[in-house]
Amino acid sequence: MGVFALIPAAGMGKRMGASINKQYLLLDGMPILAHTLSVFEKAPFVDGIFVVIPEDEIAFCREQVVEHYGFTKVRRIVAGGKERQQSVLNGLRAMEGTPDDDVVLIHDGVRPFVTADILSRAAAMAAESDGALVAVPAKDTVKMVSDGVITATPPRETLWLAQTPQAFRYGVIRAAHEVADAERFLGTDDAMLVERLGRQVRVVLGDYRNIKITTPEDMILAGAFLKETR
Repeated sequence: MGVFALIPAAGMGKRMGASINKQYLLLDGMPILAHTLSVFEKAPFVDGIFVVIPEDEIAFCREQVVEHYGFTKVRRIVAGGKERQQSVLNGLRAMEGTPDDDVVLIHDGVRPFVTADILSRAAAMAAESDGALVAVPAKDTVKMVSDGVITATPPRETLWLAQTPQAFRYGVIRAAHEVADAERFLGTDDAMLVERLGRQVRVVLGDYRNIKITTPEDMILAGAFLKETR
């Protein structure tokens, strides 16, 4: 069984308010995307990496990230789409010829604190089920609100916060994305597309440090994580 990483990093990062896309912001002197790719590069069970970015950034990403930091596992840099879902589908199509039972780890390019242990557990779960979603239990009470009025308070113990990677066998996730694309259905994550086909996605315990860097406040938190690690 092969294990491959699909890294969507085609977002524009408008909430970051920076002059460049967030995946290229420097974290401890290295682009966030490079930090993320290094985890997959060093994981011995990951056979290859596919990166999805805006089409006009392909040359920059190849030269300034992949080649500059020597990421030898990167098989291809793929042009993204308007939405994240389209970007992932573009990546899956670029993996044409991958055996259906090989595992694909779909992971946000701006989640640099994922660990090899999480990747390994997600891949193992995906190999024996319809898919695996890395998540952590909700810490806060969650309210359902309509027109500014609370309508329900779901039991906190039933609520988990989705992270990435989300892992699936290639045949399962490719079919789920192709069906969604044909039906013009836009989901909030990859697991949702598999769920709507009646398949069961299992939860793998993640890590509260596995944050998605989206805002300036996240950069501060990420810096603190790196400082504590050192």
